[in-house]
Amino acid sequence: MTMKKIVLFLIFGLLMAGGIRAQQTQYLVFDFIKVEDDQIFDYIEFKDLMEKVYRQALTDGKIQGWDFWSLQSGADQEAFQYIMITYYNDPVNMMNGLDESAMMDYTKIAYPHLNDAQVANLFQNALDIKDTPMRLYMKEIVGTSDDFQMKPGVLASFDLMKAREGMFEAYEQAEMEVFRPIHQNKIEQGMMGHWSFLRTALPLGSQAKSTHLTMNMYKDYMQFFNSQEYEDMNQSVAQQKAVNEGLNSRDQKWVYLATLENVVR
Repeated sequence: MTMKKIVLFLIFGLLMAGGIRAQQTQYLVFDFIKVEDDQIFDYIEFKDLMEKVYRQALTDGKIQGWDFWSLQSGADQEAFQYIMITYYNDPVNMMNGLDESAMMDYTKIAYPHLNDAQVANLFQNALDIKDTPMRLYMKEIVGTSDDFQMKPGVLASFDLMKAREGMFEAYEQAEMEVFRPIHQNKIEQGMMGHWSFLRTALPLGSQAKSTHLTMNMYKDYMQFFNSQEYEDMNQSVAQQKAVNEGLNSRDQKWVYLATLENVVR
């Protein structure tokens, strides 16, 4: 094989690899968790243990990542205080999730000094102190191009949206073609870390509370507040019209501001 052919082959391989990565779709499970006030410290110990367990699941290829967020503000703070997100690479894995048996096996690996009875007792105690009043199964539709680093202390705004009746496709088009470039511009100006747009993965009826969700990531409060003050002074009349039409195509149901406490990648 000539040197020219080798170079062309390598370039083709890189392009194919990039294309495969670009086509990979993430599936996310959002667990909104409530813990009674007198059991908060017990649950903090449990979620730290869960980080080690989910790290074992990541090593085993069962998940793509795991986040644990502490809610700072939102409509339902009395209903839950934490948001746990588990990332999968396909919808089947997402729906199957990690059953209790698998979780216990990973716990044994992460904590080899615990016997079977101790592991079982640990999980029973966890079930006794937490409740999951809401769970969302989501599929990522599009995201920004960035190198944002997920680490404890970063902020996120989780915005639950509901597309207006008859405007489902129009709303998705607005997020992808109108709002994504705005968020990308914020990122390039250092006013934001990452943005992604997600659709509920399960079939929904007209009575569903939400149909979509946007995740807005910030490295700290300074970046978050600067982002709120952002205004594109160069926006044309046509662009402003597109923004207004996009806003009118959906109802912003809830906004939750949260801080990342634990992360597995």
